[in-house]
Amino acid sequence: MLGAIVGDVVGSAYEYRTVLDGELPLLTPSSSYTDETVLTVAVADCLLHHRSYAEALRTWALANPDRSYSTRFVKWIENPGRTMPTSYGNGAAGRVSPVGWAFDTLGETLAEARISAESTHNHPDGIAGAQAVAAAIFLARTGSPKDGIRDYLERTFGYDLQRSLIDCTGGWFEAAELSVPEAVICFLVSTDVRSSFQNAVNLRGDADTQAAIAGSIAEAFYHGVPADLAEPCLAMLPPDFRSILDEFRGRFHIGQDADGV
Repeated sequence: MLGAIVGDVVGSAYEYRTVLDGELPLLTPSSSYTDETVLTVAVADCLLHHRSYAEALRTWALANPDRSYSTRFVKWIENPGRTMPTSYGNGAAGRVSPVGWAFDTLGETLAEARISAESTHNHPDGIAGAQAVAAAIFLARTGSPKDGIRDYLERTFGYDLQRSLIDCTGGWFEAAELSVPEAVICFLVSTDVRSSFQNAVNLRGDADTQAAIAGSIAEAFYHGVPADLAEPCLAMLPPDFRSILDEFRGRFHIGQDADGV
């Protein structure tokens, strides 16, 4: 969950930038949290307090406007009677990270990831994207090696995860079928949490969502997020966000290592 939030903040300064040269600073004066963070907190709220996903997503988004929500999503949250058009985008995958921490089995994780997606992304590709990210987090936190994570996602979801970053299309696509595999690759070729973020923003395109996905898996695999990245991002969050984050980490026993938060 923290990896997704930090990834969102890191990517916010680089979303759809066309020219990125050299080693980018991961945090800049313009860095801020976006819809990925708001909706990740909403998902955590659901898991903690047994709320419906539709209700929580609407409540948190309405309380935190102007955070780069899609036009269709804004119309949905502002009209409780409106049905969200079927979406195959990467939004459900960008917010799903709490699900990857909250269950004891992979089967439970996959089932809840589906439920978490369906209110806004009731399309096979949107659901698969959320399930793939939640599964990767579950596998990473329970000790699977990168090859095991790669093999499972390829077999289960049909993703091509054998590519290098050079072979990726650049993260320009918000469709989950295209976006999620590339975000996973950003994690798979990383050497630590920091490099997973760097890989994601270097893809350009939908950088905040790409970095949120890559960072959420990297946090689980590398056992935390470096404090010099985590602490400034946490300081940006309103108190109610921090409260949910602290409660979630306590409930599901998400610890920290010597180098991270």
